[in-house]
Amino acid sequence: MSNQSAQPSPELFFSTVNAFQHTEVMRGAIELSVFTAIAEGNTTAKALAAKCDASERGMRILCDYLTILGFLTKESGQYGLTQDSALFLDRRSPAYLGGTIEFLLAPLFADAFKDMAAVVRKGSTLVSDDGSVSPENPVWVRFARVMMPLMVMPAQFIAQLIEVDKNRKIKVLDIAASHGIFGITFAQKSPNIEVVAVDWAPVLEVARENAQKFGVIDRYRLLPGSAFEVDFGGDYDLVLLTNFLHHFDVETNEKLLKKIHAAMNEGGRVVTLDFVPNEDRVSPTMAAGFSMVMLASTRAGDAYTFAEFEKMFSSAGFSRSEMHVMPHYTQQIVISYK
Repeated sequence: MSNQSAQPSPELFFSTVNAFQHTEVMRGAIELSVFTAIAEGNTTAKALAAKCDASERGMRILCDYLTILGFLTKESGQYGLTQDSALFLDRRSPAYLGGTIEFLLAPLFADAFKDMAAVVRKGSTLVSDDGSVSPENPVWVRFARVMMPLMVMPAQFIAQLIEVDKNRKIKVLDIAASHGIFGITFAQKSPNIEVVAVDWAPVLEVARENAQKFGVIDRYRLLPGSAFEVDFGGDYDLVLLTNFLHHFDVETNEKLLKKIHAAMNEGGRVVTLDFVPNEDRVSPTMAAGFSMVMLASTRAGDAYTFAEFEKMFSSAGFSRSEMHVMPHYTQQIVISYK
């Protein structure tokens, strides 16, 4: 049946207007450790209520709602985890993502969406002049502490994708290093790889802790400050630009890319990890929809298409760029060559 012949329905309108309920249900379930409790064998509303120190009625309704949303299964009164919930929402899992709500639902981002009509009229965030990228914004310390589990898989994918000569010294610049997992994963590939991490000083403390934890601190150097202002030095073979360029307009990005280009060796590569929508700018949905996050929370950021990335890097002096699809992930990889 075509869309034209389908009966009109208000369901999409109501599900969209009431989407805040999904957010708060998930926040409550994570706070109560419901998914972990189920993974530990508490599969009835009564058992979950006792384990999570909650009412049986409240737990039944919560778990039924989570089942409706697709996070749980239910059969004969017994709740179970879906494959995704078992991997990402059980606190014992190394891929646990429940902690990310501390960043994703931070007041900075929640407040940014409170008057969307005004945001659209202005064409920019209402939060502050610089939005989420204001200098030394403490939200990025929170990001560094809670988002690393989500970045482990893409960090490993990138490290496998980029071949390096393990018999010679390789110098890596990790811009907006945050938790540091991207540079750290490269440092683990070879004792000849040295990483220089750039970010605000409080954020780099998290990266330093992780470099120590993963045994690469002797080849991990901190360079605190703004990527637009600090002196990178030179002789870099590889530059990592993960989840950064989308915060700024094209002109600002090109200025940074020219600075990066000047700090690199001939034949060096820049690896960009970002949300990359198709040319239609409405697909795939999560990558394309990220533009709205940037509209609400930054002065001029956007989700850029590959053609736009390609043009920015070309304008900065890079010879060519190529995109690599990362399976089962919402972001893609752009590799640009000097």
